[in-house]
This record gives sequence, structure tokens and C-alpha cells, in this order.
Amino acid sequence: MTGVFDPSKLNRRVRIERPVADDSLDGAGSGTWVLVKEVWAEVQDTLPSRGEKLADGINVAAHPARVRIRFRNDVASNMRLVLLRKKVPERIMQIVSGPAILGNRDGLEMMVEDYSPAGNAA
Repeated sequence: MTGVFDPSKLNRRVRIERPVADDSLDGAGSGTWVLVKEVWAEVQDTLPSRGEKLADGINVAAHPARVRIRFRNDVASNMRLVLLRKKVPERIMQIVSGPAILGNRDGLEMMVEDYSPAGNAA
């Protein structure tokens, strides 16, 4: 290992997905997500401290985590990550902070939280 990025810790598969807007006349807010790339990642859940609802401006109730991947120049803050278990989606997470470049373009680090679409889920 050299620097702050350790590729040996990339032990989970995630799908990087980007949003695609629906251009139809009645399609406002009903876009889809398309695959950018499936990559190896390190996913580390952020533990709440003293039961606080907010920790550094991130909602702890939304199950935040830190995710590290190898450097890519096509990851943006409007994308989402889908954590996979045996090729099946286990958790959908929106990027809430970052991505930040680690080392000399060795990796990316971002804060994520569980994704839930806006509106009434009922």
C-alpha cells in the first residue's frame, strides 16, 4: 500500500449509475438510471455518535457510508451507487459528498446515503 488508497480493501461490487431524464411532454421527474460501470469498492458504514440525527451535515438516519473506488474521471455527484450481493441489488445509495480524489489520482472517495425517491412511498 502506498498513500491513502489501499486497493486490497476493494471487496464489494457496486454499479455506478447515472440519471437519464425523460424528455417526453408528461415525463417530468420520471427519468431512469443507466449503468456507467460495475466496479470493486470499499464500503464502510458511518456509525452514529451519541444518537445524533446529523453528523457533519449528513443525515445519520439515512444510513450513511464512505465508499472508495479506483480513480475514474466519469463519476459525478448526481450519480448513484448500487451495492450488489451475488449480482443482486442489496442497497441503493445516492452520492451526497464528493467524489474526492485520493492520492495521485489513485482512487475516489465519496459519502453516500441510502437512496429513496422523493414523494409519498405509499
